[in-house]
Amino acid sequence: MKKIILASSVTALLFFGGCGNVEPTPAEQAATQEATPNQNQEEVIVVETETVPVENATVINEKAAVVNENATKNADSNEMTMASLENKMSSVLFGFDKYNLTPEMQSKVSDHAKIINGAANSFMIKLEGNCDEWGSDEYNFALGLKRANTVKKALVAEGVNANRLTMVSYGKSNPICTEKTQACWAKNRRVDFKLLP
Repeated sequence: MKKIILASSVTALLFFGGCGNVEPTPAEQAATQEATPNQNQEEVIVVETETVPVENATVINEKAAVVNENATKNADSNEMTMASLENKMSSVLFGFDKYNLTPEMQSKVSDHAKIINGAANSFMIKLEGNCDEWGSDEYNFALGLKRANTVKKALVAEGVNANRLTMVSYGKSNPICTEKTQACWAKNRRVDFKLLP
């Protein structure tokens, strides 16, 4: 940018100053030479590269393909592991309008804590509180959160790090059963376990 301004200034001086027989001063000559690069001179950009023989280049490309393939396999394996671990952790169920754990559900939480601290120790755990269709939206969102918090406290008591646990309430908006029966409503009063990377 400075070169353009300098070249413009020199050109303007020459144009408005006239083109008499006056020789330019050495300073003007130097400025003109800086402003207008030699036509034979090319701008060169140097990029450092590593020369690799052709047979080694093939090996490098093959290694890169193996790394990419392994990364894809690891991601797929990770997703399969997450899904299989989630399947081992079934929902914790609650009574109508309740958020306390029955002895049976406490035992289930204890079993889930072993999985969380064992095979699932590299994952975060999301506890999803859910309710049946009875009650207002606000009431059910609060109840779902209380249920998730009850499970969180039980897991922490079993030795799970509280920092690995997050909670969310879906209220009655996430039913797994939509029939209008007692058995169906009982399935919807639950806390689900989801693994997060």
